[in-house]
Amino acid sequence: MKLEVMDWEQLDVNPRIITAAKKANLKAAREILSFSSADLQRVTRLSQCDVMSLQTAVAAVHRKTPLITALQLYQGECPALEPGHKLTLGCPVLDSLLRGGVPLSGITELAGESGVGKTQIGLQLCLSVQYPQEHGGMGSGAVYIATEDTFPIKRLRQLITQQSRFRPDLPAELVDSIRFSDNIYIEHTADLTALQACVAQRVPILLSRGLVRLVVVDSVAALFRCEFQADETVERARHLLAFASSLQRLSRSFQTPVLCINQVTDIVGNSDPARCTYGLVDTRVLPALGMVWANQVLVRLMMRRLEGQPEASDSGGVPRKLQVVFAPHLPQAFCLCSVREEGVRGISLSVLSQPQAPELGLQ
Repeated sequence: MKLEVMDWEQLDVNPRIITAAKKANLKAAREILSFSSADLQRVTRLSQCDVMSLQTAVAAVHRKTPLITALQLYQGECPALEPGHKLTLGCPVLDSLLRGGVPLSGITELAGESGVGKTQIGLQLCLSVQYPQEHGGMGSGAVYIATEDTFPIKRLRQLITQQSRFRPDLPAELVDSIRFSDNIYIEHTADLTALQACVAQRVPILLSRGLVRLVVVDSVAALFRCEFQADETVERARHLLAFASSLQRLSRSFQTPVLCINQVTDIVGNSDPARCTYGLVDTRVLPALGMVWANQVLVRLMMRRLEGQPEASDSGGVPRKLQVVFAPHLPQAFCLCSVREEGVRGISLSVLSQPQAPELGLQ
């Protein structure tokens, strides 16, 4: 805010308050807004109520944008405050849950138990990022960092052959023109030293040359869990923060979405009532790596099977629940989806045994 002389006539406030402010030699809006209420009371000899009226009036004159309530943000009424272009997941139901897709800046985490379909979404994004921006992509490739299992090349090839079926909204000639497998750079890291070298050295080169615009880490917990003992939490936290900082720096510098696939940890009874569950209910597991990692994540998603639901031939087996745990621009909502031959899709209500179950719901 510039240090310019206050135009007192603009203020909608009692003249008595203005007179007191002038006597205190307050000349600029910055002085009034930067002082604490106690300091303003002391120098102006005004009451707390009068000081609040003065600060409110000054802020109203110099505020560039209207006030936005938390309810308006929650209901999606302020799109200008949300991230602009996002990376689509290729499915309207999944994109609706995320209000367009994965943000380009910050770490998006996808947590869940083994075999639930997390890697499927990572592969799906590696293909989606290669489409032009007008079709929800970024016109570039992806780097896939595998830390625990071999890269699922067979599944990737299957998804590539099914792209025309998965994205029927796109021109067939566009899908056929993209050489998907040539634009995915696979890195295998067996220990933390290799992982950190990959993120600090090789990935920045790919980003700076425009060869990739997506980073997938599968999984972020594997190496941190196996390389540190239970009594080395401080050392683990230090390395975890350094790793997260590197990912955030890359994301901000190159406007690149970062997807970190995470494992989960079991909740053992109620032995720790102070444990943060992030608003999750009816769950036996929580994302791994604790609060240290959670504080580095912009968007946290969880995926789990809905046990008790019957398999349906047109839905790809047991339905999954993809849930927004937290995000600055999203409500705590969920959608139902399934892993099919062509990819992860939202499923319709007709394949569920309980028609009243919502396809997209708020919690």
